[in-house]
Amino acid sequence: MRRLSLYSKVVLTNGAVFLAGTLALALTPARVSEDVLASEAVVLAVGLTVMVVLNAVLLRSTLRPVDRVIREMATVDLVRPERRLDQPPAGPGAALVTGWNALLDRLEAERAAGAAKALAAQEAERHRIAQDLHDEVGQSLTVVLLGLKRAEDRVPPELTEVAEDLALVRESARAGLDDVRRVARRLRPGVLEDLGLLSALAALANDFTALGRGHLTRTTSPGLPPLSPEAELVVYRVAQEALTNVARHAGATEVGLSLTRVGDAVALEVRDDGHGRPFPTAGSGVLGMRERAVLVGGTLTIDSTPGQGTTVRLAVPV
Repeated sequence: MRRLSLYSKVVLTNGAVFLAGTLALALTPARVSEDVLASEAVVLAVGLTVMVVLNAVLLRSTLRPVDRVIREMATVDLVRPERRLDQPPAGPGAALVTGWNALLDRLEAERAAGAAKALAAQEAERHRIAQDLHDEVGQSLTVVLLGLKRAEDRVPPELTEVAEDLALVRESARAGLDDVRRVARRLRPGVLEDLGLLSALAALANDFTALGRGHLTRTTSPGLPPLSPEAELVVYRVAQEALTNVARHAGATEVGLSLTRVGDAVALEVRDDGHGRPFPTAGSGVLGMRERAVLVGGTLTIDSTPGQGTTVRLAVPV
């Protein structure tokens, strides 16, 4: 019986019920007249009820796990499929539940491995681009600045307008060099590697304030437990993405950035009083934050209400 398909078991179960009803009619005194009597109608009703109930009882253990798997398919979170179905004792439903749980295990493992490789490749590409910006674009702009300075010094005193124009161009080149350096720092958080997570978050806060997109308050609990380098990078990138979203879309006047300990986890929170949304758009930025959180066993939640701002919370276990 264990090797039979679900279809075969359903057919055999219904056949067994119908056979029992046929034998009851053939071997018992129960008969049905041409004009069905009231007593015979009662016997037929009772027999039909017994057959239906018996069929339902026999099929319940077989088909109920199938319904559970179907419902789980409609609600499972493919990014973080933590839930597993309870294992039935036996039957084809048990095999289906076992296969479903094994599929989720493989999906979670393969997704985590794939996301880890993708994020590692992304970080490596960020480092390469940052290095190129620093070594090539940055040095070229530095050469331009020095050349403009020499040209400005050689301008005769009577050509004040030319000197002023050269000074304006030189300041524009200096601003471009500052922008290149700022982009390189965002791509490759050297301060995170050299000075740690708290200093890196402080640098993020300073960069945000320099943009003039709102007043930022930074809060840090003393005595935070140390995190792994991977976890620190996840916290930094989530804070960076959240502040970038605030600067681009929120229209906020007050922004809060906090890093505290909550139970057995270190919690990052970025909140603003901006426009808010009925639900956070699941774009590449939000998806990237969720995937990063999964890599270090953390949880990411986003609460957003129209007119009341948005709060991004990341909890990373210690």
